[in-house]
Amino acid sequence: MKQFFVNQLFMIAAGEWRYWLRSYLVIGAAGLFALLLVATSLLTAIRMEAESDARVHQQQEAEETFLAQPDRHPHRMVHYGHYAFRKPAPLALFDPGLDSITGQSIFLEGHRQNSAMFAGAGASADLGGLSLLTPALVYQLFAPLLIILLGHSAIVREREARALGSLLAQGISNHTIILGKALAILSFVLLLLTPMFLNSLTALAKGESTLAIVSLFGTYFLYLSVWAVLTLCVSALLNKRSNVLATLAALWLAITLVLPSIMVDVVVHRDPIAGKIETDLAMLREKRKLGDGHNANDPAFTKLRADLLKQYNVDRIEELPINYRGIVALNAEQKLTEVLNRFANKRMEGEARQQKRLSEYAWLTPTFAIANASRAISGTDLEHYHRFLKDAENLRFDFVQGLNQAHVEKLSYQDDINRNKDEASWLRARVDAENWKVLDTYVFEPSDAPTRLARASQSLAILIVWFSAGLAGLFWSARRLKP
Repeated sequence: MKQFFVNQLFMIAAGEWRYWLRSYLVIGAAGLFALLLVATSLLTAIRMEAESDARVHQQQEAEETFLAQPDRHPHRMVHYGHYAFRKPAPLALFDPGLDSITGQSIFLEGHRQNSAMFAGAGASADLGGLSLLTPALVYQLFAPLLIILLGHSAIVREREARALGSLLAQGISNHTIILGKALAILSFVLLLLTPMFLNSLTALAKGESTLAIVSLFGTYFLYLSVWAVLTLCVSALLNKRSNVLATLAALWLAITLVLPSIMVDVVVHRDPIAGKIETDLAMLREKRKLGDGHNANDPAFTKLRADLLKQYNVDRIEELPINYRGIVALNAEQKLTEVLNRFANKRMEGEARQQKRLSEYAWLTPTFAIANASRAISGTDLEHYHRFLKDAENLRFDFVQGLNQAHVEKLSYQDDINRNKDEASWLRARVDAENWKVLDTYVFEPSDAPTRLARASQSLAILIVWFSAGLAGLFWSARRLKP
């Protein structure tokens, strides 16, 4: 009995495949989709490979250039600055995520936190914007259309041809018919994911974990399975192919385009983030209270001066065994960084709050859920961008304070204040270039696979709920299936 049931399933699935292979429209659409997917995969892989190599090279070059600077006044090196570059994650060749809009490099210097600089627009200009179309977007937006085109007539076609009654008369149950059609579409979904599997092998060769690749593959299979069961459900409920196709097209439009746009607008209006001008003005007011770190006589450092004189039991700063100007720079940078971090954290908290709100609204559309899950697993989401900003700030603060410490310990106060008297004085107001080694090597790496998978858990739960609801609707429609 069990073998008979399995044979029936494969017979129905094989019949569906024969119908697709005889349809020029289906073959043509599948061919166009395959070309689009191959083209975007190649273009994205080439672009991300070039950007990865460029960023690694630029990071190495920036570090070598910084360390190769000659003997100088340490504060000149504070303003000379350094660069931090964010290397793309291995799976960015499939889903670059926020990489192209959030910036990939930061100039690090004393007394300020610069914004991440945006990725170059050269690729978009050269390809007329095609570079913005990635394999992930093709799967998220266009693969459901292909599933709709293939599967919209799966049940209703049998009813229109009056073949449904014949199948039922042969002892094939409603559920067997539905499951056979589902088997055909799900096997096609697996075929659709073949290029993604090949992409994943490239990411694996670049050091990506097997867990992340399997998770991403399973997530997209779940997403496309949602569309498969929705398509079959509508095909089983309606009586005309034209009505089925129109209904599914409207669903696709609402789920993939309309609802996500509305959700973004609602979140932006409900949880607005202060603009750059407003933030900069508020930050400037806070910075003015801290004093000028370049002016050791600024009243803001009166207490610091008194405390140092008392600590070393001397009457004048010239008698201190350390460079007072360096102490002022060290202290000022510490307080300024606390203010800068407070504003930076407030901005990142606002962005994270908006992202969380969008994740909650993702229950309304599986497209938003798959986008969030894909970016999280690929290591190209907002969380990774924020970590890059924090890593870059830690790097900036450490090397600036390391130079300030050299200012305190390696340069005398007298040489420092007299550095502009003549050339000999200027030469004495330099420290050895060995002090530039306070700069640490920086390499940005994505979080480990379990952490990324945990961040995608809510989106995965949403996809599971959508698939379960679609499956329940499909079995309910199977019970109502009539010739």
